[in-house]
Amino acid sequence: MKHGLFLLVAFFVLSAQALAETEEAPELFTRYEHYYASFHVNEDGSSTESRDWAMTVLKEAAVAGAKQTSITYSTSIEKAEVVEAYTRKADGRRIDSPKSNFQVEANSGKDKDAPVFSDLTTLTVVFPEVTVGDTVVFSYKVTQIEPMFPRQFSVMEVFPKEYPYDDVRIRIDAPSSLWAQYEARGMTEKTSERDGRKIVEWTFQNKQPFKNKRRNYTVYDVEKEAGYAFSTFKSYSEISEAYGARARLKAAVTERVRKLADEIVTDKKTPREQIRALYDWVATNISYAGNCIGVGAVVPHDIPFILDNRMGDCKDHATLLQALLAARSIQSTQALVNAGSAYHLPRTPVVSVVNHVINYIPDLNLYVDSTSETTPFGMLPFTVADKPVLLVDGFKEGARTPALAAGTNKQHMKTAVKISPDGSIAGDIEVSLKGMYAVSTRAGLRHMPKDQEEDLVKNVFKSYGYLGSGKIDKEDPKELLDTYKYKVKFEMKEFMQRPGAGAFSIYPLFSSQAPIQYFVRAAVEPEETVDVACSNGISVEEYVFQFPKDMKILSVPENMNISNDFLSYNANYRLKGNILTVKRTFDDKTRGNVCTPDVTNAYKAFAAKVLPNIKAQVVYK
Repeated sequence: MKHGLFLLVAFFVLSAQALAETEEAPELFTRYEHYYASFHVNEDGSSTESRDWAMTVLKEAAVAGAKQTSITYSTSIEKAEVVEAYTRKADGRRIDSPKSNFQVEANSGKDKDAPVFSDLTTLTVVFPEVTVGDTVVFSYKVTQIEPMFPRQFSVMEVFPKEYPYDDVRIRIDAPSSLWAQYEARGMTEKTSERDGRKIVEWTFQNKQPFKNKRRNYTVYDVEKEAGYAFSTFKSYSEISEAYGARARLKAAVTERVRKLADEIVTDKKTPREQIRALYDWVATNISYAGNCIGVGAVVPHDIPFILDNRMGDCKDHATLLQALLAARSIQSTQALVNAGSAYHLPRTPVVSVVNHVINYIPDLNLYVDSTSETTPFGMLPFTVADKPVLLVDGFKEGARTPALAAGTNKQHMKTAVKISPDGSIAGDIEVSLKGMYAVSTRAGLRHMPKDQEEDLVKNVFKSYGYLGSGKIDKEDPKELLDTYKYKVKFEMKEFMQRPGAGAFSIYPLFSSQAPIQYFVRAAVEPEETVDVACSNGISVEEYVFQFPKDMKILSVPENMNISNDFLSYNANYRLKGNILTVKRTFDDKTRGNVCTPDVTNAYKAFAAKVLPNIKAQVVYK
């Protein structure tokens, strides 16, 4: 569970980073005078979490964010209490936050009915009269009535090295009878036992933070930061089993499920065709709604509820699909995965590391994510690809979801342009897409209003700084397919200077997912020092320019053909009479979804060689 402090820390992680990056020395916007957290764990795994912190505001830019904080909790299994909240002025005066500065936002059902999808309550506290030099002090307690998993408890927290902490104290007090493992990085540890309880305490200081030059957090390894982890789970397989103990029961095949499965597959003959039909039905008919009611955060809804409401979260999607597959005698299992920036599982198994549920179908050796309404069968959303995965049934140590194979993502854009003597142009563009490029384009066009579509070409040209018009002819974006095509017929005024001499660059005249410019922009990015998320892809651009007879072409860009172990670029420019034919191909065969600094910087160096060719102009008079 994420309470208000985590949200506050996240705010300053982002805002302070953005403001401090350009300075030679770290510029501090806030400072934690103290930060205390304690967890009193009970025999059944429930706990009482107490937090007490004091944060000093050092810069005007941090005042707005420091004026308030919040606690979020589930009312069905938790109770929250603010112990104290006040502003300590720079001169030592204490100004308490009055009860009128407390605001509660609760999710609840109508009248006396229980809420359907969320019982989360957010308690926001506003600190009075906060200015630079003041310290905001907040202390609260959240008491858990029921644990998320019976007799299990886990928690993890990190302290980024770029933020100042004068005094951090963490305390976990648990029954000695509860087996537990724990670790800390960069912290001082102390343990003790008394009265049948084991107490683990950690202290930490970071009075002289380091400047953080990192900009890319698409891959984040918590074990590279100071922090701690505590867990009663012996392994990640225990986490998957704890989830599965209740989820399996929800996936039981009933007569209603069997009948629905039969209706969906109808005339589908092969198992793969049937699996695809069932996947497509769940992905397109069950919309997303988070289940945040008590232990419902880790337990799926009953299938009748999911079907009656045609809504559910990732657990509900995975549970329903598992039941539908079982109704057709097709084996599958649910699988837990991280849908964020974690591509590596920490040594100490904590539940918060896995935050998404998908399905695995052994007979096809295939992972599917029916929660994604845009991802076609056979593919995974990028956010869950090439990630550690915990199979609920048939757990396999070290299992990972597959990365996208090289060649999966492809864009082919063909452009034919006729240039008039006055410099205006008319032409046709045809774009063919595969893989992620097709999926993303379909998603972007799927819910576009008709009036927006009618003005789409004009507005795209306007965003480029041109006056133009045209019409887009596209395939139905609603289908769950990994291919997509669209065509654009257009006219554009004043594309080039006429009469007289001039030059123009060769680049896509309409928006698309993967122009070659997108690949070579790495040339101007800073050197990378950390792992980052990445993918492969091919972009092919073909152009045919027909010039007016009174225009003389003085020069065109030079042909180019270069490659390395995982990248290649080929460009051919051929002028014959008044026709210029261009073909450029950029092929990125990056392996996996994580690139090391060496790979990223090699990519940057390669892109720097390609960029001049992309920017080279056609000169005319």
